[in-house]
Amino acid sequence: MSTLLVKNIHTLVTMDRDRRELHGAAIFVRDNVIEQVGLTSELPQTADEVLDLQDKHIVLPGLVNTHHHFFQVLTKVIPAAQNCDLFNWLKTLYPIWANLTSESIYVSAQMAATELILSGCTTASDHLYIYPNDCQLDDEIDAIQAIGLRFHASRGSMSLGESKGGLPPDRLVEKEADILKDSQRLIEQYHDSSRYAMLRMTLAPCSPFSVSTDLMRESASMARSYTSVRLHTHLAENQSDIDYSLSKFGKTPEDYAESVGWLGDDVWHAHCVKLSDDAILKFGRTGTGVAHCPCSNMRLASGIAPIRKMLNHRVPVGLGVDGSASNDTGNLLQEARTAFLLARVNECDPTSMSARDILEIATLGGAKVLGRDDIGAIAPNMAADFIAIDIERSQFAGAQQDLVSALIFCPVPSVDYSFINGRKIVDRGQLTTLDLPMLIERTNKIARQLIV
Repeated sequence: MSTLLVKNIHTLVTMDRDRRELHGAAIFVRDNVIEQVGLTSELPQTADEVLDLQDKHIVLPGLVNTHHHFFQVLTKVIPAAQNCDLFNWLKTLYPIWANLTSESIYVSAQMAATELILSGCTTASDHLYIYPNDCQLDDEIDAIQAIGLRFHASRGSMSLGESKGGLPPDRLVEKEADILKDSQRLIEQYHDSSRYAMLRMTLAPCSPFSVSTDLMRESASMARSYTSVRLHTHLAENQSDIDYSLSKFGKTPEDYAESVGWLGDDVWHAHCVKLSDDAILKFGRTGTGVAHCPCSNMRLASGIAPIRKMLNHRVPVGLGVDGSASNDTGNLLQEARTAFLLARVNECDPTSMSARDILEIATLGGAKVLGRDDIGAIAPNMAADFIAIDIERSQFAGAQQDLVSALIFCPVPSVDYSFINGRKIVDRGQLTTLDLPMLIERTNKIARQLIV
């Protein structure tokens, strides 16, 4: 067993039950679990590893990313897709994504995880729904296990091509029997339902307009036959999404989701920009979660998700950076600031969202959306996932009166330290688990090769 002591923390944002904010604080970790939290003077003074932050850092729980498409790192800022709405953006990029390979998936996953980790993320869910050539979800899992991010891997799928009324080209869809067979394989090979698990599986048909009703129902049934396997898809992302659902199913997206068993506290949906008031009430009653992706929603001109209304009705809400081809970054601190500002704009009310509100969404909110009660807070018996940011950075100059709020009002581009599962993944601003310049070079090479 190994121990870790992080001491002399200027400000410790615990997000515990009492939402304590401690000064001169420390965290004592045994193996991968937080054992004690309190003042430095009250905690053990020795450990196998000691990090003295010298009263110069703010520490908070690691941020949780609830929606992403790692592979899209390879298609940032594609000129032909820069000014498209959702459906045209997809149609522009599908032919490029058809060139993805196993190596593409591996490298893009590590590049996406790097962006997330350096911006404070310690747990992420990714939605991989496209499997051309030799691509498998295993490629992504291997990549993320090597980098050290706590990971919820989503086995996405598309089965309805253009010839059957779907949006994707026929060459990018799979047979539903193959999708279900591979889903079962992945769950049984990788899923870990234990507390502090580093890898869990999700079943995630891409969207109601790219799979059949049968696949939605069968995926739900399969997920619920295992412990803590969750369900995820895109829902009510923009007006075209609403129009398609009404035309195809004669139902709004949320009513369609309910009809196929996709409401409940084991389900979360991405975007939900166009949820009706009735749908928000229904989501709140059933505990159905939402991944809020403000930068992507703005970039594609989809609209503004009413997250203040959702929170008021007890809808679990977390943050998602979405794919890096519609954001076009993976900076989760930036996503939190954008969500904070956009909520105020949407309500025309500066009191509708505080900095601490959005920090809670980015930590505890994301944990709840992913069905976790072991992350999102710094407290005894929680996973040792936390980040530290130097308060002597230029961004915080003049903001010392409220450093917690400054994390959102005056965000920094990256964190100084990140511990995931008790392991130091970022040390003085540098990733410890891979060679970043080499990864950037590989990413750029593969991105160029995709455009043929």
